[in-house]
Amino acid sequence: MNRASPQRLEEGVVVDDSHVIDWSLRDPDAFAELFHRHSGEIGRYVTRRVGPGIAEDIVAETFLVAFRRRDSYDGSRKDARPWLYGIATNVIRRHRRDEVRALRALERTGVDPVMAESFADRVDGRVSAAETSRLLAPALARLNAGQRDVLLLTAWAEFTLDQVAEVLGIPQGTARSRLNRARTKIRAALADTEHLRSQERKNDHG
Repeated sequence: MNRASPQRLEEGVVVDDSHVIDWSLRDPDAFAELFHRHSGEIGRYVTRRVGPGIAEDIVAETFLVAFRRRDSYDGSRKDARPWLYGIATNVIRRHRRDEVRALRALERTGVDPVMAESFADRVDGRVSAAETSRLLAPALARLNAGQRDVLLLTAWAEFTLDQVAEVLGIPQGTARSRLNRARTKIRAALADTEHLRSQERKNDHG
């Protein structure tokens, strides 16, 4: 017998993530819809953080953990993205060395224009996207794990502070404090770099 799509409870009504998860408790195959909806976005986020080498494994583990824990999901949360990002963040934490390695590689190559777009307002307009990525990578690598999590969830996943707090399981005030500290450190690092560049330009024309 053909089963109805987990995307719809009735014709023309698209269901939210919480209904998909609830549906999957009765029909485990329905959980594939959650993967279809969110794996691409989470995959891009994970890849930026740890590089392409292990990103696919982290995404797979994220959804495997989510599948195993789906019976404890809070059905009042219509959007499962914060829950999934929270799981992904916990998995990433076991790969901090890979994350720092990816940032160091970005410092050398400057190949991620998304990072530059996220922070482009913090540097002089004459600096290219690749150069901005090179400037940001070491500054991000020097942030502690909590500050980096909050900053990148805000910049790359485009979460609000309320959502970041939900993702990380911390009070909103703590999330705000970490974000402010991270931004201060990033600004200081970029300002120092721009000062050095300015001095170099003056010396070149001296």
